[in-house]
Amino acid sequence: MVSFVTATTTTWTSPVLPKLEDPEQTPFPQALTSEEASWISSLLPLGAVFGPFVFGYLADKIGRKHALMSCAIPYIVSCLMLAFSKTAVLYYIARFITGSAVGGVYTVISMYVGEIATDSNRGALGSTLNCFVTGGQLFSYVVGPYVSIVLFNIILAVFPVLFLTIFFILGTESPHYYVRKQQHDLARTALHKLRGYQDDIVDKELLDIQTKIKEDGHGTFLDIFKSRGLTRAFIISVGLLGFQQFTGITAVLFYAQSIFKEAGASLEPEICSIIIGVVQFVASFVTPLVVERSGRRFLLLLSAAGMMISEAILGIYGYLKDHDHDVSSISFLPILCIILYIITYNIGYGPIPWTIIGELFPSNVKSAATSASTAVGCFLSFLTAKYFKNISDTVGMGPCFWIFSACCVMSVPFCLLYVIETKGKNFQEIQKILNS
Repeated sequence: MVSFVTATTTTWTSPVLPKLEDPEQTPFPQALTSEEASWISSLLPLGAVFGPFVFGYLADKIGRKHALMSCAIPYIVSCLMLAFSKTAVLYYIARFITGSAVGGVYTVISMYVGEIATDSNRGALGSTLNCFVTGGQLFSYVVGPYVSIVLFNIILAVFPVLFLTIFFILGTESPHYYVRKQQHDLARTALHKLRGYQDDIVDKELLDIQTKIKEDGHGTFLDIFKSRGLTRAFIISVGLLGFQQFTGITAVLFYAQSIFKEAGASLEPEICSIIIGVVQFVASFVTPLVVERSGRRFLLLLSAAGMMISEAILGIYGYLKDHDHDVSSISFLPILCIILYIITYNIGYGPIPWTIIGELFPSNVKSAATSASTAVGCFLSFLTAKYFKNISDTVGMGPCFWIFSACCVMSVPFCLLYVIETKGKNFQEIQKILNS
């Protein structure tokens, strides 16, 4: 549910910005300018730069469960602000607040899933979160264009309230957190909830957790750079999240309707966005089914190849249109290319980086390392959201997508030479590979 809530905020701009820029629909005294629109889009990922440190700290102090629950509060506050605010400045503040929760969720949830999953289903469980992410994004595409800004934001405020209530009742704290706090009875109870009441399995896993945490001790962010393996893990994390953003996903999700409108797609921009949302939602179910068989690296490479091809073709189409060539006979290309892009993004670079990050770090530095990695990824997302529109207005949409396509090409040697395969491996095996 919290992944669903987080995702609604990332595609919120697609249906809302056109209304804010329309003099007849905007709640502001005058229509939103292009510069104001870019700030409303980009302040979410900018807020997400700071969220990982706040909620990562809370994850260590009050537990993964309560840290995730606390992420719901900024969502509720920001949705109500966006529903009733009448100035762009208040929208800036609300989107920044939203971003802090987004950064917090992506940080804590990867830690949480990595700690409660077993070795055999960790990849599938981690990538399953992407199904709910794409569901949230689809929700914004489907509902946002057809209701008022006020009603849309009130509807969105309902979901974090539901999450807060249900997760408080049903959520289980990570046994790793309890062991680190020397609360071994609570850790055993949590494991019973997660694994079923099989004492031999629970006792063995609890002993493994206790042994590992005792070996790791207490760590800080600087400890990452005192170990070859942890340094490599951090570079992998930052690299994957960097390439995830530079494939152009933020631009596509934030400005979907604007991209289709400028590209002159044969269908209405709102319909194109909904089609993309549906394709993305359906594609998200592929990775959980194949990730434990195909492996992480193969899916990342397949994802990079598909995105590279689709964005290169989309760039050619945009270039031809910007230079006044007749593209009416191929007006179907924008939606076709973005469908291919979305499918291949969601089988690899969408869910896999978060799954891998949750697998690489020991518990003593997991919070600091995950927070820092997520913050870097969110900052790059901010740059994309803030400057995509400005750059595309200056040089055209075609060259922008060529840049994204080139980044997909550059991700291939990084995956081949640096990213390790974590499929089916326990933490000790992963650390041994990282240190080799």
